Amino acid sequence: MTKDEVIAATRDWLEKAVIGLNLCPFAKAVYVKEQVRYVVSEATHLDGYLEDIDREIEFLAAADPQQTDTTLIMHASLLEDFLDFNDVLDLVDDAVTEHGHEGVLQVAAFHPLWQFADTEPDDIGNFTNRAPFPTIHLLREASVTRAVDAFPEAESIYERNIDTLEKLGLDGWRALGLPVGLRTPSSSKS
Repeated sequence: MTKDEVIAATRDWLEKAVIGLNLCPFAKAVYVKEQVRYVVSEATHLDGYLEDIDREIEFLAAADPQQTDTTLIMHASLLEDFLDFNDVLDLVDDAVTEHGHEGVLQVAAFHPLWQFADTEPDDIGNFTNRAPFPTIHLLREASVTRAVDAFPEAESIYERNIDTLEKLGLDGWRALGLPVGLRTPSSSKS
């Protein structure tokens, strides 16, 4: 896929799932203000991918929040296995700390095969973090704090999202044209 195709698919997911289903009540404001930076890593190995993330950590920390408030870093073919991706998240958190931005930036993550602990792969609750591509989301702590302070009962977002997705169901998710990401037995790793 081209970079433009990866960004277009990610924007479609943001519009239909994250904003459209209100899975993140804070996303719409930065999206409509065009304060979301989309970066497609084309690294061919993990070291290159982590270097791309290092650059984006520094970029976001230095950027004017009115211009760029948050960054999504996608990769169309690296880390397709969710467990491998999940292992990399610790390295990304470590990178934020190593760059001296702990308490300034935080990391969220999305993956086509996202699976929370103690859930089955097809559990609809996993879809709160399912995106078209492995995606690292860098957020500004100050922006998150302001958004949470402005949102009554922010701690209930997760439960509300599960309720929304249970009502929607897998068929409803598919009807929105969103990626399902379920592996069939023939596509599973052994």
